[in-house]
Amino acid sequence: MKILVTGSAGHLSEAIMRCLEKTEHQAKGIDILNSPFTDSRGSIVDREYVAACLSGIDAVIHTATLHKPHVATHSRQDFVDTNITGTLNLLEEAVSAGVQRFVFTSTTSAFGAALAPAEGRPAAWITEDVQPIPKNIYGITKTAAEDLCQLFHRRNGLPCIVLRTSRFFLEEDDNAAVRACYADANAKANEFLFRRVDLEDAATAHLKALECAPDIGFDRYIISATTPFSENDLTALRTDAPRVVRERCPSYEPAYRKFGWRMVEGIDRVYVNEKARNDLGWTPTYDFAHIVEQLDAGAPIGSALARTVGIKRYHGTTFDEGPYPVD
Repeated sequence: MKILVTGSAGHLSEAIMRCLEKTEHQAKGIDILNSPFTDSRGSIVDREYVAACLSGIDAVIHTATLHKPHVATHSRQDFVDTNITGTLNLLEEAVSAGVQRFVFTSTTSAFGAALAPAEGRPAAWITEDVQPIPKNIYGITKTAAEDLCQLFHRRNGLPCIVLRTSRFFLEEDDNAAVRACYADANAKANEFLFRRVDLEDAATAHLKALECAPDIGFDRYIISATTPFSENDLTALRTDAPRVVRERCPSYEPAYRKFGWRMVEGIDRVYVNEKARNDLGWTPTYDFAHIVEQLDAGAPIGSALARTVGIKRYHGTTFDEGPYPVD
């Protein structure tokens, strides 16, 4: 297949392009920024540019987006233009060009307020059945773009798969309290329990979705590391996460002790990837147990691919208060 990858200068798209290099497929990367993986520079907001890029294309992996880190630096209209109009341009021109499959990168941030249970309530068990309650323009535009994908499947027969990815970037946490309490790698290791996916696993999920799209037609999937928890753990996780982790993964304590790391005291949500594993045949490598094994071996946590892609940052400006301003 000849595959168009949008946003090719970004974290996930570079990882996807690197993975595609190892396949028989031909990949074409587009972005507004130059990069080693950008074959054509332009904006998905430009309909004529999109039409030209889709000529001869069999499949689209659409990762280009304005992200949460842009909420404080870009207007709501910017988000609508890129995340909604840009996606609409791609879908309409994909249908015109005879594209056979379309994979859209969404985000677990789309769940918004559904991720925050009330005080005293158990942690939230987040599956695809949870109704999103977007809490900012980023979440609103991503859920709108998801609905456009569903519309084009229903009205035009275009196979569209939506992947709601959890955190995969290597940038520092945007929460100052987290940065103050945990070493960066410690915070990220903790997140593999409930809200993080390794970049390599996120990339392979997109390739699996591309394979399965014609048979599935349309669906949404959570892409996150496989959690060791069950629904029976949700009450205890909210107030005493270390005890639950000891029960589920007892080897973590000596591994953490070597580095002076701490387990998070409470967990408020758990992303569940069971549907993606079952439907897409996706087998993520980097769960919390694997991270602990890497620590035991004295190895860096996560994949070599994630380290190769590295930190890109979301802005050309450096901010004193964190990796990016928080709205």
